[in-house]
Amino acid sequence: MFLNNSIVKLLNITYPIIQGGMVYCSDYKLASAVSNAGGLGTIGAGAMTPEELEINIKKCKDITNKPFAVNIPLISEYSNTHVRICVDLKVPVVITSAGNPVTYTEYLKKNNIKVLHVVSNTKFAQKAESAGVDAIIAEGFEAGGHNGKEETTTFVLIPLISKSVNIPVIAAGGICTGKHILAALALGASGVQIGTLFIASEESSAHVNFKNKIINSKEGDTMLCLKKIIPTRLIKNEFYNQLLKMEEENNYEQIKNIIRGRPKMGMLEGNIEDGMLEAGQNVCLIDEILPVSKIIENLINEFKQEYYKLQEKFNL
Repeated sequence: MFLNNSIVKLLNITYPIIQGGMVYCSDYKLASAVSNAGGLGTIGAGAMTPEELEINIKKCKDITNKPFAVNIPLISEYSNTHVRICVDLKVPVVITSAGNPVTYTEYLKKNNIKVLHVVSNTKFAQKAESAGVDAIIAEGFEAGGHNGKEETTTFVLIPLISKSVNIPVIAAGGICTGKHILAALALGASGVQIGTLFIASEESSAHVNFKNKIINSKEGDTMLCLKKIIPTRLIKNEFYNQLLKMEEENNYEQIKNIIRGRPKMGMLEGNIEDGMLEAGQNVCLIDEILPVSKIIENLINEFKQEYYKLQEKFNL
């Protein structure tokens, strides 16, 4: 079904599904599981030291012979070293975000590494295309973690960016079902990036308390905050309430101090009240922790069912 899909061909994968590189949730176990199941697994390097990243890449290669990616936020203090490690260890794909794609794209591509770049608006999509990236990940307002200031939803962002660039676009933000994948492709995307759903997997390195918080969250339980610093979507908890109060008081210096270490506390160590819990709006659609292989099987089966239903419904 996906043989002629541009993302499948570009990345040499079976399904046009890319796993998001979520900090503290995306180590080699999750990345290799997604790649072995036919998607593109991603090691989230954002919170890793160079030594930790090197270990994760080598272990990932031990477990899978399929392509996988490393996500490198360009604002990371280790971004330069992380890029060199990816080149030295011949990582097939690098996903860059939170920075200028011009910085490393040419160097990575000269070393036969495919480059994807995450954007949240048309301006940066066009800039990424000019930098020479192979594909763009267009991330809508619904996404967990760091987000765009424009608050453009995925349904608006994907057709907008798809008609403004000439390279493949990957839809991200709020995607967790086969129906979502079908809708994203109909809107002009060539593939999807999925984050929160994979946090709630058996192989995710997230703490079980965080996984359970995701599957028990309801509609409206996430909110975009820290808009004047770095917009971030969080699951509401006691720490979120503290942040909200500080924002109302314009106490941004205190916020910068208090958020240090909080993502690790919440997502990796499992303190679900005092830590930061980065997750997408789609938490209300996720209700069980499953192995990655089953998650991808469910996504593809639902995609096919809905695809054929539409054909039958409209006599296509």
